[in-house]
Amino acid sequence: MTTLQSLAAPLGRILLSLIFVQSGIGKIAQYAGTQGYMESAGVPGALLPLVIAVELAGGLAVILGWQARLAAFLLAGFSLLSGLLFHGNFADQMQMILFMKNVALAGGFLMIVSHGAGPFSIDGVRRTRIIGTQARVAASS
Repeated sequence: MTTLQSLAAPLGRILLSLIFVQSGIGKIAQYAGTQGYMESAGVPGALLPLVIAVELAGGLAVILGWQARLAAFLLAGFSLLSGLLFHGNFADQMQMILFMKNVALAGGFLMIVSHGAGPFSIDGVRRTRIIGTQARVAASS
């Protein structure tokens, strides 16, 4: 892996995930308004705590590179589902643009699912330790 690839992985994880962390924090700060907006779109407001948890935990997990493939997979699905639920009016150009933003986010997350979090991540450090331990065990056998 080149230096550019090593640095691009954590930067890409941060750029993809910051929107979810910020959005989760915003939903906490504007809880009642967000709950009302969800209900106006036909989504039960009782799901808001789950939405906040997915955005914050998933976003932070991808940023840190902890269980990044799983978190990225969940955020890809969340992006597509929320895009359909809240930006599905394709006759409105702005809603179509917002929907395509969600599709692009899902694509970025699927790249993490495919390639992993990279070396500058909790997953990368754990993988390096496991490989090192396996090599020491094999050498001592």
